[in-house]
Amino acid sequence: MSYVYSFPPVSDSRARTLILGSMPGKASLQAAQYYAHPRNLFWTMVEEMLGIPRDAPYPERCAALKDNGVALWDTLQACVRAGSLDASIDDSSIVPNDFSSFLKEHPRIRLICFNGAKAESVFVKRVAPTLEQELSEIRLHRLPSTSPANASIPLDVKRDEWRIIA
Repeated sequence: MSYVYSFPPVSDSRARTLILGSMPGKASLQAAQYYAHPRNLFWTMVEEMLGIPRDAPYPERCAALKDNGVALWDTLQACVRAGSLDASIDDSSIVPNDFSSFLKEHPRIRLICFNGAKAESVFVKRVAPTLEQELSEIRLHRLPSTSPANASIPLDVKRDEWRIIA
């Protein structure tokens, strides 16, 4: 197995909320787009919460996220993973993204939302201890994953949790 790498952030200096996934899955990596798997509910949640049409061209969706003060990125910069599931990530291979620089470049961020448990656990274990001062005024909140592998949580429960991004 070889390393897989995440994308640059979708962000600008207006960002107040940062949504973090763990690592793009195969469909996203192939499309070079965040949340490209057709059954992933991320863009559905964004449409319902922020009014950004999920079928709009990807560059327009990304621009609209920025216009809404939302940044999008991944907790991991790189890792070894077989397939697309977070459970398949080799924990010994994890390389987190550079959040110290990111938060300095995005001083308005006050909320970091994790799209699933893996994004949160890596951030809490490997990133947060290095950012105590930077995180002092930032709220951390785990959301139910929008991955099709997380079908056990009802859609209405996901909707209620995802309202925080609005």
